[in-house]
Parts: sequence; structure tokens; C-alpha cells
Amino acid sequence: MRLMLEQAPDIIVVGEAADGAVAIRQAAALRPDVVLMDIRMPGTDGITATREITAAGLCDVLILTTFDFDDYLFGALRAGAAGFLLKSVEPAALIEAVRRVAAGDGFLAPEVTRRLLTAFVTTPPAAAPPASPGLDSLTQRERDVLAALGRGLSNADLAHELSITEATAKTHVSRVLAKLGCTSRVQAAILAKEAGLA
Repeated sequence: MRLMLEQAPDIIVVGEAADGAVAIRQAAALRPDVVLMDIRMPGTDGITATREITAAGLCDVLILTTFDFDDYLFGALRAGAAGFLLKSVEPAALIEAVRRVAAGDGFLAPEVTRRLLTAFVTTPPAAAPPASPGLDSLTQRERDVLAALGRGLSNADLAHELSITEATAKTHVSRVLAKLGCTSRVQAAILAKEAGLA
């Protein structure tokens, strides 16, 4: 994996961890832009480690695993992962996913995207989802940004749609995530859908 990543001149591997507990400590000490996280590891599993890393705001997490079970996919996204890939991914696609997550976008393996969308659309809510308390604190521009996240727009697409720079789009996304208490764009997109904004 390290050799695949180091083929890209703009990616530097700053650390490796054999289990989730070490991954959490390494993320805190090294502060990388992106952590590639497996799900099944000895000791602390990848979903627990992802939750701790994202809750602490240490960095974005991209899940890279052999297992594409729905429990793992949904668990990783609920834990705040910014993306989900299978280890069968081609090197160029892995590098592109790391770049996109580092740029603030989400990334899902094509193999799991349809299942995620189907599950989201076909699972009836037990009751009307409660409104997020942070929604009321959003400005109109931030609501537009949240709606765009709900439609899956990247920072570049968002900038184009709102006629702003990509850096400004990234700032707006960060503010929206902070106000809503979300740790990833995916969580914000789900919230946008539940709130009827997308």
C-alpha cells in the first residue's frame, strides 16, 4: 500500500499502524491530512478508531478494506469516515481518492454507492427525523451549501454553482460541518436529505 501511494509525487506517507489504538495515537501525533483505515484489526477496530479520530477533528478518514458488508459500510460512514474503498481498488483510483478526501470531498467505491443509495431511499424512517438544532443557526448561504452537499457536489462544483472560489467553498463547508456537529460531508449530506434540503 505504501509503495502504491508513494508513486504519487504529492502524497507523503508519514506513518503506519498495525491496529486502531496505534492509528489514533499516530493521527494525534502526526496530524496527517488523511488516514487510510482498515476495518478489521487487532484490538481497537477501524470503525471505533475512525469515530475517535474524526470526533477529535484530527483528520479525515478514508476506509480501505477487503470487506464490503453493509454493516461495515454504514458503520464507517456513521463513525465519520469521508470515504469507503475496497482493497481491490486500482492504484490510480486509490491515489485519486486520497487526493479528493484531502481536498475536502467524500469518496465512495462504485461497488458500494448503489447499495448505499438504495438503502437510504428504501429505508422508511421510524418517525419524522428530528430537526438538527444546528440547522437554525445556518445562514442562507450555508443552507445553500448544505443543499449542495446533499446533492453530492464537490468543492469545485460547489464553487462553480455559487460563483465563489474553491477556497471559499471549502471554508463554507467547514463552517456548515462545525455548526451541524458533523464530522464528514457524508453525514452533512444525509442530514440535508433528511431535512428536505436536497
